[in-house]
Amino acid sequence: MSAGAKLGVGVIGTHAWANKAHLPGYVAHPDVDLVAVCDVDEGRARAAAEKFGARKVYTDAEALIADPEVQMVDVCTPTHTHLPLSLAAIAAGKHVLSEKPLHTEAGPAFDAAARADAAGVRTKLGFTFRYSPAIRQLKAWIDDGTLGEIFHVNGFEQNQQWLHPDEPLRQVPPDADRSQLIPASIVGYGSHLIDLMRWLGGEFSAVASTMRNFVPERVVRGEPGRQKIKIDDGTVGLVEYARGAIGTLQTSYVTVGNYPGVEIRVYGSRGAAIARLISEFDVAETLTHARADSVEFVPFELTEAALPPGTTLATPWPELYYRNLVRHFVDEILEDRPQECTFHDGAKSQEIVDAMILAHAERRWVDLGA
Repeated sequence: MSAGAKLGVGVIGTHAWANKAHLPGYVAHPDVDLVAVCDVDEGRARAAAEKFGARKVYTDAEALIADPEVQMVDVCTPTHTHLPLSLAAIAAGKHVLSEKPLHTEAGPAFDAAARADAAGVRTKLGFTFRYSPAIRQLKAWIDDGTLGEIFHVNGFEQNQQWLHPDEPLRQVPPDADRSQLIPASIVGYGSHLIDLMRWLGGEFSAVASTMRNFVPERVVRGEPGRQKIKIDDGTVGLVEYARGAIGTLQTSYVTVGNYPGVEIRVYGSRGAAIARLISEFDVAETLTHARADSVEFVPFELTEAALPPGTTLATPWPELYYRNLVRHFVDEILEDRPQECTFHDGAKSQEIVDAMILAHAERRWVDLGA
């Protein structure tokens, strides 16, 4: 794009997550023109437009996608709409950011990635935690050799969102067989964790897993009283990497701790690092590191240079991380930078989630083509 040009953005979906994360990111970027917002609830869309300065309001997503001023479409809508809206944007020649998952099966997500490449448009999936300053510093230490050869990558997604059975469970598939274990934490949280572990350690070559239901009766949103429902409250997996490292991952709805509850530990031949994306004591995240010749883990200070402009480590994590995500995607488009965290990455994550579910069901290792 020409020097000094602004990127015209249209956001579809103006519910809570758009207001907490997506829209503040666009307002904060000086090279974004927030052209339009769209929602099936016109009042909600107008309120968002007024709050964040969008110039147009739509209730029809197709009309927003067709708007010639909109160059990039942000899909922040219910899960089942992510793929069709993203495909419509790609067909219209628009860059597109979609919330995860793009689809609950890997095949359609790989197809969408291929269509975007063929159309010459850029994609990004809303894997929020890639844009944690601590995680990005950890990635830099891996890439520049600070940690040496990587031996272990351990990932945890642990919080108590549904520890209490009366906290309404969301997004249970309406056609799910409730006599069987329903994959849940590995789907909702595992996709994020797998993406981080794959980004840091490289392609997975094989996985094994075990899944459990710990709370057998719980409230399901929209249904009266407690229901007998076997959801995966917790999954533990083993990972073999194509490069030779090994790893573990844990996802859970019932581990005491604060949301988002992501922790990544990386151990290499020259050093180790632990990133904790856990809101504690008014700080969104912490990063500690150690060297092979100095084994005590010490804090690493994440300075303003590592943070999105206008934020601190006291900024609520949805805004902190999404400002970074938006900043990277906008700059990738305007400055023709290499793509990262694309629809292809989302498809790979879904492929691994599927493999984890199969590994549990068949009590075996499942090989993955790198």
